[in-house]
Amino acid sequence: MESRRGTIALDKRSAKQFIRINERIRAREIRVIDENGEQMGILPPFEALKIARERGLDLVEVSPNAIPPVCRIQDYGRFLYEKDKSESAARKKQKVIVVKEVKFSVTVDEHDYQTKKNQAVRFLNDGDKVKASLRFRGRQMAHRELGYNIINRLIQDIGEAGIVEFMPRMEGTILHAIIAPSKKAEPAKPKPTAALTQTPVAKAPAANSPQA
Repeated sequence: MESRRGTIALDKRSAKQFIRINERIRAREIRVIDENGEQMGILPPFEALKIARERGLDLVEVSPNAIPPVCRIQDYGRFLYEKDKSESAARKKQKVIVVKEVKFSVTVDEHDYQTKKNQAVRFLNDGDKVKASLRFRGRQMAHRELGYNIINRLIQDIGEAGIVEFMPRMEGTILHAIIAPSKKAEPAKPKPTAALTQTPVAKAPAANSPQA
């Protein structure tokens, strides 16, 4: 009974991993590699499985698209463990980029602006993207250039910490821009005449004259 439960557990794990093992290997002939990495030649699956069983191991299909498919005699539980460990290490190396929003208003004061600007720079240095947004309320829509001035100033102040991915644009009553973190390139050799690059500044569309 214990052996049957163990077999069922292995079958469920193999189904989850989409890997054929033991009796699930359906090819007429397979190329077999033993647990020490030695070639055993081309054998029928039942014969290779018999050898694996005699050694207390499993027969695992490691290259199903080869002709004939390649199978290895090994401990399937350990194989899955090593595979999961390798995938987990690869996932840790991947950086998940998050878009974090920094909100402004047309009437933002200098202290609040500096606080939000520093927050945006911190997000970019952490590897996250920044969405700088500004909502116009009521008659403020007649003075959209004020909002553009604030977002463009932010882009200029951020400087080399970020790269503009989407220039400031209107969506309804909200003006926003997307700024991505700068790619940390290897330090280049200093050039005697290095030209300074400037971030393009978006111009506000023509607005109606202010209402009294």
